[in-house]
Amino acid sequence: MSDCPTEPKPGDRAVKAATPHMDRRRWPRQSDGQAGPRPSAPPALTPLHFSTRELPPAEQFHAWREHMAPLVDVSLPDNMSLDDGFPADQTAWHLGNMLVVQQRAPAHRYSRSRAMLRLSSIDHWYVELFRDGRAWTEVDRRVAESGPDKLAFRSLGYPYRGRATESDAILLFMSYDLLADEVALMKAANNSILSGNLAKLLITYIHGIEANLSSLTADELPRIVHTMRDMVVACVSSSVAAPETATLPNNMGMMERAHRYIHANLHSAELTPDNICRALGMSRTRLYQLFATSGGVLNYIRKRRLLAAYAELNDPTNNRPISEIAEAAGFDLAANFTRAFSNEFGFSPRELRKAAALERPIPPSGSAERAHGGTFGNWLSTLGN
Repeated sequence: MSDCPTEPKPGDRAVKAATPHMDRRRWPRQSDGQAGPRPSAPPALTPLHFSTRELPPAEQFHAWREHMAPLVDVSLPDNMSLDDGFPADQTAWHLGNMLVVQQRAPAHRYSRSRAMLRLSSIDHWYVELFRDGRAWTEVDRRVAESGPDKLAFRSLGYPYRGRATESDAILLFMSYDLLADEVALMKAANNSILSGNLAKLLITYIHGIEANLSSLTADELPRIVHTMRDMVVACVSSSVAAPETATLPNNMGMMERAHRYIHANLHSAELTPDNICRALGMSRTRLYQLFATSGGVLNYIRKRRLLAAYAELNDPTNNRPISEIAEAAGFDLAANFTRAFSNEFGFSPRELRKAAALERPIPPSGSAERAHGGTFGNWLSTLGN
């Protein structure tokens, strides 16, 4: 018998089609270097820059002081003069409810006074992480020393003052609303140095985020912000004893007092400008001034209620009817709630609930693109808006 293959017969076509050689033809061929992984989403963040280096040395400190004026009043150390120059740099990255700031600055003093708090709409929380240099900050006669690889936690809703050496730092500013559910704990941790293993993990996470800021996508930002938020809360919880009660101290800024009152009464039908003014002892004019950057106090309340509705609808374990969620958000008609929700987030309440049930999260995109001004106060005023 011959070992040579025989000529296939017509009836062998089905067998031949099942051979590996023919099976490979069913798959589209990948051309050399022409096809690959699906393109990734474009980066979402555009850095905001401020620098005094291009100015004449004698003008550098004045520029820095003006830039920082909405946040703190800065001054030179006794052994420095304007002619020495003040080469300082900031790069800020706006993540929505969080602002990441990379900062290099010469030695200086800083103060956020009670008078400044009465006029300021800024009451954010912030974490300070030094790579180089040190700072000493006093709040209520208690001094916290910041240094390399130390995490300092502080509120901008309270007065403070301090001094810093020449330094290189990362600053994380978080909107009041981001930590509003933990306000008593955060207040107890004001001007604290966070320590322990959780703080070390948070430092590692911050450095990791910083290294990737220029490549983060829009879908990633909400998850990063909330991961950072949860890690900060965990660090504070492990570093500071839980407070017994949440009080409103006399030295608290007006904006924080207003925020606390609104959050405590968010779903009350009695949450009106008049009642807020009466409870906090301020005029309507002052109340409107505080919330001017948020489009007014009523717009702020409306947005906070929509965000609360978003959180409920984005929870796959929450089965509360949409009509009840709409009513709690202050809407008598479901159609009005759907319209307002869609305008705010870019999708309907039903679409969000369906996506949550399928574990396909939709990040809230906001109703319009944010505008950023040039000062540090402008950068902070857009957090959470």
